[in-house]
Amino acid sequence: MTARVTDIWRFPIKSHGRESVASVALEAGKTLPWDRLWAVAHDQSDADGSAWVSCRNFSIGTKAPALAAITARLDEAAATITLSHPQRDDLTFRPDDEGQRLIDWAGGFIPENRAQSARVVRGAAQGFCDSDFPSVTLCNLSSHRAVEQRVGHPLSPLRWRANFWFDGAAPWEEFDWVDRDVQIGEAVLRVCERTDRCLATHNNPETGLRDDNVLGALDTWGHRDFTVRAQVIQGGRVAQGDKVIRL
Repeated sequence: MTARVTDIWRFPIKSHGRESVASVALEAGKTLPWDRLWAVAHDQSDADGSAWVSCRNFSIGTKAPALAAITARLDEAAATITLSHPQRDDLTFRPDDEGQRLIDWAGGFIPENRAQSARVVRGAAQGFCDSDFPSVTLCNLSSHRAVEQRVGHPLSPLRWRANFWFDGAAPWEEFDWVDRDVQIGEAVLRVCERTDRCLATHNNPETGLRDDNVLGALDTWGHRDFTVRAQVIQGGRVAQGDKVIRL
């Protein structure tokens, strides 16, 4: 069976909304377009967007589970985003100059014992992915189904907050791709590393509540890794239905 792309997701504001897209145009050495271009720095962070910094500087789902239930719709031409959450009216705003509106809208999701959201920053060099190099994440539906079996019931794939989902490969086959090249549609990616996981995987993306012990399920395999991070080494268009081929 040939592995094929089933879904493509981008997250314009880190931990503040997800959006499905039918296709993307990847560029060598860059993250997925618009993916985690913005992030919400907290009041204990010096992040200003001028350089990549780690997720510890931002309001994220690991610290605030309710953020997981946000969905996003990006208007690329206007650089506006509409966010939705089951506990809020929709918000449409410009992250570049209306960041306070986002903080007012989502700030209540941050627990009082955590650093509070302070400002929205835009990445000047790259999106705020979880690696210090511009990366995209590749996610295997067969591996997801294996985790579901360990948990004992279906799980939303959205817990993993991955960019590219594919089906048709063996469970955990993606781990064998590390240090190898993979062609997806017109693009070629070099798989760099496995993605270590955190408590954000326990967040239900529909309700924003923390429920299933996903890390405990991963522990049964002797690791807490899911998905792989890859660098784009040859740009090109990638669309749902495209083949995923290890080179």
